[in-house]
Amino acid sequence: MIVGQTSRPVTSGSHTWVFGLLVSRLALFAAAQSAVAIAFLAAGTPNPWLASIPWWPLSVVAVNLISIALLDRALRREGSRYRHLFRSDPRTRGRDLKWTVGLMVASIALAMAPDLGLSQLLWGDTMAGAELFVQPLPVWAAVLTLVLFPLSIGLAELPTYFGYVQPRLRSLTGSPALAVLLSAGFLALQHVSLPLIFDWQFIVWRGLMFLPFALLLGWALHRRPSLLPYLVVVHILFDLLVAVQVLAASLA
Repeated sequence: MIVGQTSRPVTSGSHTWVFGLLVSRLALFAAAQSAVAIAFLAAGTPNPWLASIPWWPLSVVAVNLISIALLDRALRREGSRYRHLFRSDPRTRGRDLKWTVGLMVASIALAMAPDLGLSQLLWGDTMAGAELFVQPLPVWAAVLTLVLFPLSIGLAELPTYFGYVQPRLRSLTGSPALAVLLSAGFLALQHVSLPLIFDWQFIVWRGLMFLPFALLLGWALHRRPSLLPYLVVVHILFDLLVAVQVLAASLA
């Protein structure tokens, strides 16, 4: 039984939802970008896929809303609700906040070092990956990104991989380590299609840059599931920085 997430054990009928949600965001990001490219194709844009790339932040918002709806649906099948993932326990709040501060400090290093290091290794330039990743949008779209992108991804990403999938994988496989590795691995891998650029260096950079960070969060949330609501807030703040970068590029 998954304590603190649902009052029911994971049954064989949950396999489809658990593994479906595990891979869903990777596929949905590619599908959303394809939809944007099709819209550009219909408008007569010469290179519709290339034109779709800067719009990835708003594609992400759409996918996040779908992820939240799927997550709520999966939880309702078990007699729970999406909002129940964010319950905090006043008895552990002090320790949870101490853990959160420590994880914030560690996360900054584990998020930045692979980003810059991989970019240097792959392109010989620490900023090459970011220059492909952060591209200007119309200002109105960049403003929407500033508001919607960090909030929606915070409410969708960690709850999907670590609030729902990871504890159920642990129950299904009987292996906490495998549950952490799969959940963290797919969290990192989803970035390959976020955005999807058909360049092997970019794909390697995106696929590996968040793996240490994801493994840290997976381990922490395995040890203390009560950290989820606090780490969601931290995640929103981190992704707000990305949205600020997009806005700055759009205003430049």
